[in-house]
Amino acid sequence: MTLAAFILALVTVQRLGELILSRYNTARLLARGAIEIAPGHYPLIIATHTAWLGALWLWGRDQNVNVVALSAYILLQVCRVWVLATLGPRWTTRIIVLPDAPLVTSGPYRYLSHPNYAIVAAEIAVLPLALHLCLLALVFTGLNAVVLGIRIRAEARALAMVRERQP
Repeated sequence: MTLAAFILALVTVQRLGELILSRYNTARLLARGAIEIAPGHYPLIIATHTAWLGALWLWGRDQNVNVVALSAYILLQVCRVWVLATLGPRWTTRIIVLPDAPLVTSGPYRYLSHPNYAIVAAEIAVLPLALHLCLLALVFTGLNAVVLGIRIRAEARALAMVRERQP
């Protein structure tokens, strides 16, 4: 197994684990009375990320690894863990609103409204660059920007709804 294939295997396992965690957290939140906002765009997110990972496997598994870009990707994973730890059981891959729960304003949320999206956008660009796949980085950065535009507008509406309910 090449280093690139090993990295892609780790990323694949990570993403699958995150989907499992997201399902678990989503089920628990919904059981507590949470509601999902704008679920219609979710398949588009899954399709974009699946295509990105598939393209990396198709064209990147035998590539040499750019250590500088890989180091940046590893730093992004530290930031990802920070987001997950900050949100704890409220982290999901969907837009889930728990009525009457305060918005999270600690951790990376002190600095950015959507730190997870910033991290994901960087990951989508940086991992292909680590595998010398510049065109893939460009194409999927563009696709992700379109999907995130839809997602962030939907989440902004959900957050506004939560803010309206808070004293």
